Amino acid sequence: MRHSSGAVCIGALSLVIAIFSAAPAAGSGSGPMSTPSMGSFEKHESTREEKATNAYNSGVRLIHKADDAHADSVKATDPAKHKKLDDRAREYYTKAQQQFADAVGLNASLYQAWNYLGYSKRNLGDYAGALEAYDQALKLSPSYAEAIEYRGQAYLGLNRIDDAKEAYLALFASNRKLADKLLVAMKDWIGARRATPGALEAVTVDELERWVDERARITAQTAGLTPGGTASHWN
Repeated sequence: MRHSSGAVCIGALSLVIAIFSAAPAAGSGSGPMSTPSMGSFEKHESTREEKATNAYNSGVRLIHKADDAHADSVKATDPAKHKKLDDRAREYYTKAQQQFADAVGLNASLYQAWNYLGYSKRNLGDYAGALEAYDQALKLSPSYAEAIEYRGQAYLGLNRIDDAKEAYLALFASNRKLADKLLVAMKDWIGARRATPGALEAVTVDELERWVDERARITAQTAGLTPGGTASHWN
């Protein structure tokens, strides 16, 4: 009987030791325990998201450098300097494109990266590829105004005038600032087509010019009527 009772005590003591040995130390900050396989999965996913964010941020920095180089190339009067700056801009846009491609490869829901992937492709002359990227960004975030404006410019690059108009009208009521930016791009498109006769039917250019002039008048008459005025925007 004593032997039996002693066995129970030893067993209970062993159980208590086992419980305290398994418990996390007080104040260690440890959260609820998870199985090793789940912890590894979450860590893997976190790493992918971090890598996607890092690639996106790297791409944005490259875009800023590319835009600066492009702006300087436009202002350059010396042909050699213009070419050097233009080549530098293309190099940055190419590197940025790869960063954004990496970002969406790691995190396909990152609509901002899709948008900038389209932006870099458009500035490299790949308008069809840009449209695919913009469409993906807008599929994920339908009201993403920046992608709507950028896509409008890609439409212009492909001479899809009616689609560019629709992009402008989609922005007009909610983001006058970006609508105005797209309207300027339309004016630039008109000027470029005037400089290269025969590239597109003159009647198409004339029709868009009349439409742009009409929209400019409407914009002037209704400035400040939207919530937030010209600064109104979609998130």
